[in-house]
Amino acid sequence: MSIYVSEPGRPVGTRLPEIFRGRRVGEVTELTETHKLDVSHSENTDAEFQMAARSGRHRALEEYGSATAGEPKERRLYLPVSQICTPTLFSLPATATVADALETMEENGIHHIVITADGNVAGLVDLRWLLTWLHESEDHAPDSGFVNIELPAFLTASPETDAHQLARLMLAHQLSAALVVDETGRPAGVVTSTDYLRLYASAGRHEGSV
Repeated sequence: MSIYVSEPGRPVGTRLPEIFRGRRVGEVTELTETHKLDVSHSENTDAEFQMAARSGRHRALEEYGSATAGEPKERRLYLPVSQICTPTLFSLPATATVADALETMEENGIHHIVITADGNVAGLVDLRWLLTWLHESEDHAPDSGFVNIELPAFLTASPETDAHQLARLMLAHQLSAALVVDETGRPAGVVTSTDYLRLYASAGRHEGSV
């Protein structure tokens, strides 16, 4: 449920935290609830731990869903980001240009786009940042490739991260979005300030009707 901040940097390789990066492992065994993990160093320890943790997270989310089925989302003490994030994502390789990103955003009506390098997540940029970048210097041209640009810091979270906690960190870091990453290190969605506004605007409508 942790939230991570990737510092500004060029899109070289992956800029995801180590916990989200795929690691090469040997053959692993199928785990059951009673299977005892071998915590000694081995090729399959990381993979087995991730599988066990994933199983536990899924059970916790199922129990959470049953317990809060009739409770408004905005009033839940624990609200998984997966409940409010937008699963649709658009991405461009680091070889693409700023103009490509602006065109993609306009065509699809989006404000955020994932930048990848060799198939890995290398950054998350939004429309406001792109326009500010273009405005700050005459040297910044729309045909500049992302591979030569220092991308902004971005937040990453897991699907089971508490949305309330993520909102507080988005405000603290003055970021309008966070990338949701699954256990394989692949983007699973994006949560934006608009998602939070939609959530609480919906709550306001319910209160008004009452």
